[in-house]
Amino acid sequence: MKQNSRKQQYKKMRAYHDYSLLKHNTFGIDARCRRFVEYESVEEAQQLVCSLTEEDRPLLLLGAGSNLLLTGDYNGTVLHSGISYIEQLDDERVRCGSGYVWDDFVDFCISHNLYGAENLSIIPGECGASAVQNIGAYGAEAKDLIEDVEAVEIATGKVHHFTNEECQYSYRQSRFKHDWRDKFLITSVTYRLSKTYQPQLDYGNIRAALAQRGIDQPTAVQLRQTIIDIRNAKLPDPKETGNAGSFFMNPIVSRAKYEALAAEYGNMPHYTIDAGHEKIPAGWMIDQCGWKGKALGRAGVYEKQALVLVNLGGATGTEVVRLCETIQRDVKEKFGIEIHPEVNLK
Repeated sequence: MKQNSRKQQYKKMRAYHDYSLLKHNTFGIDARCRRFVEYESVEEAQQLVCSLTEEDRPLLLLGAGSNLLLTGDYNGTVLHSGISYIEQLDDERVRCGSGYVWDDFVDFCISHNLYGAENLSIIPGECGASAVQNIGAYGAEAKDLIEDVEAVEIATGKVHHFTNEECQYSYRQSRFKHDWRDKFLITSVTYRLSKTYQPQLDYGNIRAALAQRGIDQPTAVQLRQTIIDIRNAKLPDPKETGNAGSFFMNPIVSRAKYEALAAEYGNMPHYTIDAGHEKIPAGWMIDQCGWKGKALGRAGVYEKQALVLVNLGGATGTEVVRLCETIQRDVKEKFGIEIHPEVNLK
């Protein structure tokens, strides 16, 4: 992979009116926005926020749209980062522009003998979103790698640098999703990897998938390919079937709640969080409610993975929301647990 320099020549900022967002959301929702602007440098981001007026609002900060459900046309301005570069700062640190493709970052790390991101292979989206969403899979999370987040404050145009601790990361959460929501344009993320390879193999069916390949001690390349194959086998390709990956977050419940359910459902999968809490897979509960492979109008539940809601063709965001709310109601009635979308609804 070619390493790009930050000192590249940036294109002029692009702006469009009455713009279709169909290619900017993996759910394949054909919604439009009043205005769409793409910036390609920190300086352009600063110029952009300083030029915004009340007529431009509301604002939607959009990455690759892989964790987004558009519930209708957006009567405001969509801001998208076109800052796409990657550079290795030293032996263990890599900085990426916010518009750089996340899986290209993972591939870069492995090819440069930098480890820690293997289990996060082929997660769709861009690096800027990793700092907002704290993306995770197979026992790994972006927060374990993020060292610094560079962002332009929308109100002032000032450039800020936030440490990992300041971002207050937790399961699929960060301050960018709460008290910093819509206040910053993320321009780059710096990650700290490791020169020592220590594979994480004990989450999900990683070991079983490796065993099928006759692999006991996988290289980083082998582990990455195994993760890719696992995800491709259970998640639909958004180019063929609109979806945003895992639609719901896996709920974390008290140990008492878990033990009560385990007494009733002996085969219930779970993951221990700490002495007092357990994580229960939302997909399993949705499957138990009979939703896997079923549909409600043009929105459905993927036949291979109940955690994934899909656009069966021409679905509106409203139809997907109706399916989401129906599933939430059924899970609550059966298990007494509220499940919440991981996907952002706009």
